[in-house]
Amino acid sequence: MPTKHTFAAMNEQDFEQLWNGAQGKFETKFGQPLDLQAILFLIGINELGQGPRKLSKDQKIDVIHIAVCHLLQPYGYYEYTGLDKDGWPHYKRNERLPKLMAQDQEHLMKEAIINYSSEW
Repeated sequence: MPTKHTFAAMNEQDFEQLWNGAQGKFETKFGQPLDLQAILFLIGINELGQGPRKLSKDQKIDVIHIAVCHLLQPYGYYEYTGLDKDGWPHYKRNERLPKLMAQDQEHLMKEAIINYSSEW
């Protein structure tokens, strides 16, 4: 299980190489370039586990929230609590995320995605 900020001591070039590798796994699987938001959406869809279907704009935001919760669970920020009656996963927040600048938030999400993709 990763600890908080596993790659904090890593230089930026090595981190970007890991990120490019993780991003490349998603792009290979889906056959097109994907940005961070698209990858979050795909992780959320995977964790939702309901297959392809039409989603409303609010449901798409909820899918991204599922991804964020799932990705930050190993860091201790969220805990999976189960599925609701519609089969959507729910998480409770265990700990508030520290206040981070946008660049640091992006770095944390990329780190979590690197960890997620290494499990394949």
